[in-house]
Amino acid sequence: MVTIAFTGGGTGGHIYPGLAIIEGLKERLAGQEYRLLWIGSNAGMDRSIVEGAGLEFFGIPAGKLRRYLSLKTIPDIFKVVAGFFTSRSILKEQGVSLLFSKGGFVSVPPCAAAASLGIPVFTHESDFSPGLATRLNLRFVRKTKGRVFIAYADTAKYLAKSRLAKEQVIVSGNPVRSAFRSADPAKGRAFLGLGKDEKALLVLGGSQGARELNTLVRGAISDLRRHYTVVHQYGPAQDWDLPKAQGYIPLPYIKEEMPHVLAAAELVLGRSGAGTVWESAALSKPMVLIPLCGSGTRGDQIENARFFERQGAALVLLGDEAQPKNLSALINVLAENPSRREAMAAAANRIGSLDGTAIISDSINNQLKHFFTVPLAK
Repeated sequence: MVTIAFTGGGTGGHIYPGLAIIEGLKERLAGQEYRLLWIGSNAGMDRSIVEGAGLEFFGIPAGKLRRYLSLKTIPDIFKVVAGFFTSRSILKEQGVSLLFSKGGFVSVPPCAAAASLGIPVFTHESDFSPGLATRLNLRFVRKTKGRVFIAYADTAKYLAKSRLAKEQVIVSGNPVRSAFRSADPAKGRAFLGLGKDEKALLVLGGSQGARELNTLVRGAISDLRRHYTVVHQYGPAQDWDLPKAQGYIPLPYIKEEMPHVLAAAELVLGRSGAGTVWESAALSKPMVLIPLCGSGTRGDQIENARFFERQGAALVLLGDEAQPKNLSALINVLAENPSRREAMAAAANRIGSLDGTAIISDSINNQLKHFFTVPLAK
């Protein structure tokens, strides 16, 4: 039996795209004997999300990879070393034939362990420029003749020093779960209780919320409601005073219904994490993006937002520009200009039509095809 391992975690953004690829693999491996497992952090959300999706989960010690000095650095080094040896035991005992990494600091020890065992390492980078974990994992991709998948063609310039062969770098876009590509706007409208003529502005603060974004929406809510019913995912971790207003639907977290709610929206307002922008693009949604910036981020959201802006799919408010009056002005311009929204939607569609789930699943199949006796599904 062929065993394929996945690794990554720390946030949902490092897990849900991996689950999308697993969906694609299950379709392609129908009739084959195979096994899928996930290696993630033994602390945090990783286990609950993965096991909730019906997958075997193996926990390892996970130390954060920091680019700055901290008192936690030394104990985290020991966790990384322990994670390597634990991962090596798991990979060897479970007979893993290929390891796919979706990134995050937890992915580095399993990738290093796989390379030490000669197991091919495949990895995917969601953002415009590769994060630290991806940059570290590239050496294991090169050593095992694996593959690195990138969401944006321009990301290849950041990999020039990795000495990867040309065929090892594949532009795939970002994996998006099939539920988004088959989403039904009518179901989203029914879930929200929208009337026939109501148009929805969907505000995405992420699963943990975004305090700055929430405060911004509160300051602009009167203007936003002039054109839209504002559907606001504000985050279960956020404790703040919710406006009480007609045409405002605050929800702490939208789970299974999210694809349908996104499909029902005329316009999306949110941060510019990879999941938000690519799920919106897959559903051809025009976006207003307010990327996370400042000392607490490496600037990946800014790069993502600027790419979508250059392609004509989004408008961006950055840093001090993110004021209620500026947000109101942008939303007003788009609400009153259907042709501009249509052009932005078409640009989003061009980006989102790149099906990362299919591209990555097919590549994994091709790597493993010699293990199978039944011809692989196409």
